Amino acid sequence: MTEGVTMAQPLAGAPEAYLCPEERPTLAEARAWCRHLTTTHYENFHVATFFLPQAVRPHFESIYAYCRVSDDLGDEVDSPETALRLLHSWGQMLDECYDAPERSRHPVFVALRESIVACDLPRELFADLLVAFRMDQTKTHYETWEELLEYSHYSANPVGRLVLAVCGYRDASLNLLSDKICTALQLANFWQDVVEDAERGRRYLPAEWLDRFQVDEGQIAGRVFTPEFGRMMQDLVARTRAMLVEGGEISRGVDKELAVTLDLFRKGGEAILDGIAAQDFDTLRGRPVVTRHKKLLLLLGAAWQKVKAGAAR
Repeated sequence: MTEGVTMAQPLAGAPEAYLCPEERPTLAEARAWCRHLTTTHYENFHVATFFLPQAVRPHFESIYAYCRVSDDLGDEVDSPETALRLLHSWGQMLDECYDAPERSRHPVFVALRESIVACDLPRELFADLLVAFRMDQTKTHYETWEELLEYSHYSANPVGRLVLAVCGYRDASLNLLSDKICTALQLANFWQDVVEDAERGRRYLPAEWLDRFQVDEGQIAGRVFTPEFGRMMQDLVARTRAMLVEGGEISRGVDKELAVTLDLFRKGGEAILDGIAAQDFDTLRGRPVVTRHKKLLLLLGAAWQKVKAGAAR
């Protein structure tokens, strides 16, 4: 790729929908782009944002769009080398958003700049997320629990801290509680996706746990479930559930409307762990899922709590 192409299209090689437009979009156009991504992607982030005050939803949509594009630049391209180049360019565009925002022309950064200014969002939280996506290109197997916590420090915890910052909370104790929930959600996804990750050449089950419970790594590729594997997963699920419970104390320190959203995320993590337990911790026979019925119950519960929070004001 020539230097000229790099300058003209810094995201060359990215999914077409993520390429920079030739002209800088207006703020309204940029927000609409982020809203479209939030409401049409395969994840359910936009459902949770429904329970937030309407005034802050555009900020969450711009943050989600940043996270979604960052993730896809790492996972939806043809090689780790391409991913690292794209993530480097994306990081440069993040710096430009902070240092020379008038030059930004990607809709994510046009919209995100407004959120950065309005909510005083620190650059390092966005930069930390890129550290995790770069790690995904070079580190595919994890040896210890501490390594997983370090990964989650970059991959998950910044999102929770951004949520709090957008809502005006910067207390260190709340950030630490948020970290517990976000790390636990990341771990729950790992335990849920053991087979899927193995098919992509990744293993997030820590090697020290495999050794402790006498589980052979070949069992994962061969989908050979044993009582030892079940006990290992039971232990990992119990540790993760305890983190969710500890982090749940955050709801006591925020307003009731935000607490509804935070509780919904936490309960979603608990539902994943419940799904793993429901199939006797055999995550090798298939990916545990949260049923539609369970999701509906969670949403109805959140809606009721939102109504109560509104009535209490």
